[in-house]
Amino acid sequence: MKKPDEAFLRLLNIMEELREKCPWDKEQTFETLRNLTIEETYELADAILENDLENVKKELGDLLLHIVFYSKIASETNTFDITDVINQLCDKLVYRHPHVFGTTEVNDSDEVVKNWEQIKMSEKQGNKTVLSGVPKSLSALIKANRIQEKVRAVGFDWEERHQVWDKVSEEFEEVKREIEKDDSNRIEAEFGDLLFSVVNAARLYNIDPETALERTNKKFIKRFGYLESKTIKEGRSLKTMTLDEMNEIWEQAKAFDKP
Repeated sequence: MKKPDEAFLRLLNIMEELREKCPWDKEQTFETLRNLTIEETYELADAILENDLENVKKELGDLLLHIVFYSKIASETNTFDITDVINQLCDKLVYRHPHVFGTTEVNDSDEVVKNWEQIKMSEKQGNKTVLSGVPKSLSALIKANRIQEKVRAVGFDWEERHQVWDKVSEEFEEVKREIEKDDSNRIEAEFGDLLFSVVNAARLYNIDPETALERTNKKFIKRFGYLESKTIKEGRSLKTMTLDEMNEIWEQAKAFDKP
């Protein structure tokens, strides 16, 4: 087995060869790689959710390739190279962990997060406002969670987590009131507030809402697949079945899902 530094040097040498000799690799730019990087990130997320460690290893490799690829492209215009990327990361990790590499004392992970956000805002080239570091291109669900995590780090949060349920109930009632008025714009706005409050509740109970929803997506797909295959085997069509008939098979699918 190669040592980490030997394996990494091998990867850098391979990247050099590919960039010089492979027609496809020679054509790539930051822009052409961007969507591929996003795809690789989601593939890693899928592997993690499925606890498929072999694929986690594979997808981590794919992401590492992209990091090396971007760095190689940048090095060709003397903008930065992989050494700059690594050194900047190391410097940031040391600077933002004064409780490890300095004299700061912390009692728990919450204090670590608060210190991290305060340090980011104090850095010369860092984020000038609490929420300026939230990427605009994040999905709405992940973005809502990150917004709430960041404002929590500066103390803007519920004193007791159970208090959030009053807010969830309040937003739910507002949705129902707007539905009665049949104002589509207001209904959409109140649905957004309701979803935001539910994300807040998930965060307060240490549940990642994106992961929770994706697990439910996968569960639904699996159960609906059972429903479809069962009806096909019986020579029936979903389009001609009643909801009660479909629910009967759905309950069978749920039974198979139980631990």
